[in-house]
Amino acid sequence: MADERRWWALLVLAAAQFMVIMDTSIIGVALPDMQRDLGFSDGGLQWVFNAYVVAFGGLLLLGGRLADLFGARRVFVTGWAVLIAGSVVAAAATTAWVEVAGRAVQGIGGALIAPAAMALLMMLFGHNARELGKAMALYGAAAPAGGTAGVFLGGVITEYLSWPWVFIIYVPIGLATLAATRLLPAVRGKRGSVDLVGAASVTAGIALVVYAIVAANWAAGLGGAALLALFLVVQRTVREPLMPLAIWRTPGLATSNLAMALLGAAWIPMWYFLNLYLQQVLGYGAFASGAALLPMTVAIMIFMIGITARLLGRFGAKPLIVVGLAVLAAGVAGLGFTGEFATNVLPASLIAAVGMSLAYIPAMMSAMSGARPEEAGLASGIVNTTYQVGSALGLAVMTALATSQEQLGFQAAFTGAAVVAVLGAALTAALMRRPAVRESEPVG
Repeated sequence: MADERRWWALLVLAAAQFMVIMDTSIIGVALPDMQRDLGFSDGGLQWVFNAYVVAFGGLLLLGGRLADLFGARRVFVTGWAVLIAGSVVAAAATTAWVEVAGRAVQGIGGALIAPAAMALLMMLFGHNARELGKAMALYGAAAPAGGTAGVFLGGVITEYLSWPWVFIIYVPIGLATLAATRLLPAVRGKRGSVDLVGAASVTAGIALVVYAIVAANWAAGLGGAALLALFLVVQRTVREPLMPLAIWRTPGLATSNLAMALLGAAWIPMWYFLNLYLQQVLGYGAFASGAALLPMTVAIMIFMIGITARLLGRFGAKPLIVVGLAVLAAGVAGLGFTGEFATNVLPASLIAAVGMSLAYIPAMMSAMSGARPEEAGLASGIVNTTYQVGSALGLAVMTALATSQEQLGFQAAFTGAAVVAVLGAALTAALMRRPAVRESEPVG
C-alpha cells in the first residue's frame, strides 16, 4: 500500500475509534430528557451508559478473536453494521428496556470495531517503529477526544434538536465509514473455533459485578465472581480459548493493562461527574456544559499528537504512565474543591487532561508492542477491555460513593477518582519492569 493510501486508511481507523468512544459519552447531557420521556428510575438511568460499556468491554475479547479468525476488515465492517442497527433501535425507543437493549447492541458493534481497527493499524504501521509511533499518537488521541467531544456534541444536539438525534447521527456517519473501508487492507483470517462459553461467562460476569456495585447486591457480586472464575477455568481447558492465558507472559502486558484499567476508573468518573456539576451546581445548560469541556479536548489533542509521542521515544513508557497518572490525580483532586468555572473547574480540568494525555498512549503501546503479529487482535481486545471495564467499575464505585456521602456529593466522587489515579501511578512505578518502548526506538 502506498504511503498516502496508508495514512488515509489511518484516518478511517482513527475516525472509527473516535466514534466508538464518543458513543460512551454523547448520551451524558441527554440523560435527564431520556429519563423523563422513557420513564427511567433514578437507579435505572445509569444503565443507558452501563449497557453500552458492559457489552463493549465484555465482548472486546471476542471481537479480537473474530478479527484474527475472519479477517480484521471483515469484522470492522460487520461491527459498523451492528452499531448502525443499535443506533436505530436506541433512537426509536419508546420504553426504557428498549433503550437499554439498543445501547447494548451499540456496545456489541463497538466491541467488533475497536479490536479490528487496532489490528488493521498494526498491519499498516507495525513494520516501522517511527511510523507506528505517529500512527498511535493520532489513533490514541481519537479515544479521549471522542469521549470529551461526545459531551459537547451531545449538549448541542440535546439543546437544539432532541435526544434521539444523539443516536441518529451514527447512521450517516456509519454509512460513510462503510463506504471508506475500501482503503483498508484485506487480510485473510486463520482457521479456528470461537470460544462462546468463554465469551458468555466473561461478559455476564462483568455485567453482574457492575450491577453488584450499583445495587449493593452481594449475591450478584458473588455470581459475577463465579462466572469470571469459570471464564479462567474455560481458558485453561478448551482447545482454542478466547484468551490464551500464556499471552500474559508478554512483557509489559499485565502492568500496562492494570494502568489502563485504573486510568479509565479515574478519567471516566471525572468527566461524568464534572458534567453533572456544571449543570446541577453551576446551572449550565446542555450546550454551555458541553462547551465548557471543549478546552479539555484541545489540550488532549495538542499533547497526544504533538508532545506525548516524542516524550515516549525519549523516556519510554513507564515514566510517562507514572507521571501522567500523578498529574491526572492532581487535576481531579483540584475539582474536589468545587467552585466557579474560571477559577477552579477550567484549570483543574486542563491539568487532568494533560495527565490523561501523558498516560494513555504509553500504556496502550506498552500493552500492544510485545504481542506477536498474529496476536494483535487479541492484545487489542485485552487492553481495550481493561480500559472499558475499569471505566464501568470506577463509575459504579464513584456513584455509590457520591450517593452514600450526600453532604460531600461531587467532592467525594472527585476525591475517590483522584485516589484511584494515585494508586495507578504507585502500582505502575512499583510493578512495571520492562518498558515496551525503549529510548533507542524513536517513535516521534
